[in-house]
Amino acid sequence: MPKVGIIYNDIKPIACRMAEELEDKLTATGWEVCSTTGAGGILGCSGPEGPICHTPIEHLIPDGFDETMDFAIVLGGDGTVLSAFRQIAPCHTPLLTVNTGHMGFLTETYLNYLPQALELVLAGDYEVEERVMLSVQVFRSDRLLWEALCLNEMVMHREPLTSMCHFEIEIGRHAPVDIAADGIIVSTPTGSTAYSLSAGGPVITPGVPVLQLVPICPHSLASRALVFADSEPVTIFPANPNRLVMVVDGNAGCYILPEDRVRMVRSQYSARFIRLQQPEFFHLLREKLGWGLPHIAKPTSVELP
Repeated sequence: MPKVGIIYNDIKPIACRMAEELEDKLTATGWEVCSTTGAGGILGCSGPEGPICHTPIEHLIPDGFDETMDFAIVLGGDGTVLSAFRQIAPCHTPLLTVNTGHMGFLTETYLNYLPQALELVLAGDYEVEERVMLSVQVFRSDRLLWEALCLNEMVMHREPLTSMCHFEIEIGRHAPVDIAADGIIVSTPTGSTAYSLSAGGPVITPGVPVLQLVPICPHSLASRALVFADSEPVTIFPANPNRLVMVVDGNAGCYILPEDRVRMVRSQYSARFIRLQQPEFFHLLREKLGWGLPHIAKPTSVELP
């Protein structure tokens, strides 16, 4: 019996209703269906009294989801997509991402096109696009305290108020660099259109095997975004007397104390997106962010010379 998964945003009524309808439809046509919510991929909220809320990467996999699953359907916005990949990336399961949110930059289709999209997927008429993910780990001495999969970015900053932080950062075997800024972002190409873009980093097309380091409001004109090979590990040593907070993919993270170090490497797991047509990144930038649109409207009602 073929097997399919459904991951949905349980705080959105439309996603809950569609998940039920999909489960009934697929079960009636002979599919084994496993259903879960995107909440299972939430990393958990640390607090000053309990700075570590650690769930090992492989323990986030929902019951019934495994490598025998043909594909899974995600119903939600970008947050649900990020959560879903944290849950099932170790299963190597491709995801059909369906937007029930607002921007839906990471989603492939919309609810009103879901019947046609599902028909194509069931017929095997699709491609799989793989996106790089990061493994983010926090160590104290040599003890692993916390870990998570990251598709977009890792952000580290002070709280509750924004103020200057100091970081010593090692990238591969290069000489360490010192950065003074409100915070730092380490981003994948997928995350280059998220927080790092707002912080002044470049847009990177998904197939380029690089990562980027972006200082947030740096205290030096010389501190700018740096792009480097994704084969090089990144280690961050906070050079602050007070704790910092680290956030992964806009989700909860953990507190970073002065004696901690954060290590990021390219994960053995990847995010596998189902694409119903040839991926076209520039079209997505134009549709979602207005990139490449003419800055002067071109009249269409008159003849131009």
